[in-house]
Amino acid sequence: MKKNEIDTPLVIAIFSLVVFGIIMISSVSVYESHEITSRWMQDGILDETSNSFWFWRHFKRVLISIPIWLLAVYLPVKYWKKITLPFFAVSILLLLLLFLPTIGAELGGARSWINIPYIPSIQPAEIIKLALILYLAVWMEKRQELVRSFQYGFLPFTVLLSMVILLLAVQPDFGSALVVVTIAASMFFVAGGSLAHIGIGALFSTVIATPIIFFVDHVNKRFMTFINPDLDPLGAGFQVKQALIAVGNGGFFGVGFGKSIQKFGYLPEVQSDTIFAAAAEELGFVRIGFLVFAYAFIAYRGYLIAGKAKDRFSMLIATGITTWFTFQAIINIAVSLAIFPNTGITLPFVSYGGTSLTISMLAAGILLNISRNAQEGTHFANRRRVRRSYHSQPRRRVSYK
Repeated sequence: MKKNEIDTPLVIAIFSLVVFGIIMISSVSVYESHEITSRWMQDGILDETSNSFWFWRHFKRVLISIPIWLLAVYLPVKYWKKITLPFFAVSILLLLLLFLPTIGAELGGARSWINIPYIPSIQPAEIIKLALILYLAVWMEKRQELVRSFQYGFLPFTVLLSMVILLLAVQPDFGSALVVVTIAASMFFVAGGSLAHIGIGALFSTVIATPIIFFVDHVNKRFMTFINPDLDPLGAGFQVKQALIAVGNGGFFGVGFGKSIQKFGYLPEVQSDTIFAAAAEELGFVRIGFLVFAYAFIAYRGYLIAGKAKDRFSMLIATGITTWFTFQAIINIAVSLAIFPNTGITLPFVSYGGTSLTISMLAAGILLNISRNAQEGTHFANRRRVRRSYHSQPRRRVSYK
């Protein structure tokens, strides 16, 4: 990777996923598009039905996201550092607005959307992922000598992360909370954080999560039907069973593009949460394998960029963004294969979702911007080396405000 050259293979991988998403949404959303436009026609909102309602909405969002991606590719990373604090503050404010009765909208059992008349709906959980990455990158860069300290590194990090997790959990949006925890943990480790401290955090999280799984009805149903979908085959277990049917029906080579059966009202949120299952049905195991390979390739290129980033701030951002894309893709695919409980998170760059696609493209642009300024000869191992003064008292007073 030469200096001042954009990572072309990564660009190809990302836009291959975007194009794949456009094509698959044009196929799998036909039934859902007809259903929603039929209801709106009966209500007098539309004059006729359409089989491409979701496709055109998604296509418009792709067109909107491309200029945003270009801006992020060529806007110097130093400017993101300047706006990190207000961006993070606005993201927290948006999460708080979800709990206002006239603004927050509930969908699928979670209060995750901001709905204001005449303004496109916003999903703050997607925005906070990027905002937290930028904020943690600034925070960890300033505390590189203290990040391994329990008192000055791990505890402040835990308090900051807990604030975000709490706002996500009370929606409840545990899928996004899990993604955010994984992003933060990866950045903390690469910044020089102690594995022992990460282990303590994981143990503490497990202790907190266990009663939630058993006593929060919304979460308990998803967890129990993950273990045994037959417990509620027409309710909480419906999506799991239908996704498995779709994947199994696809076999090795698929039923053919546009010929999915499960998209006709069987797969919930087929254009977003369960698009992988519908695509697997139409394309089959062999061809859907290229989609999995694309995410693995993005992980490889992303961590390569992080390892060669020109400074600590850029390295931490690249690590967080790459972990975000990779882990979220793994979880979405795992849900469709019934090897992870239903989380309701999208497949990056592929699923329908305006906020998800726009923020993902913005983050991808920042990652590619970092690749333009990458330097040879720097590696993760070097980046994790910090001076050992954190074992003693700091030599100067440090403010954590």
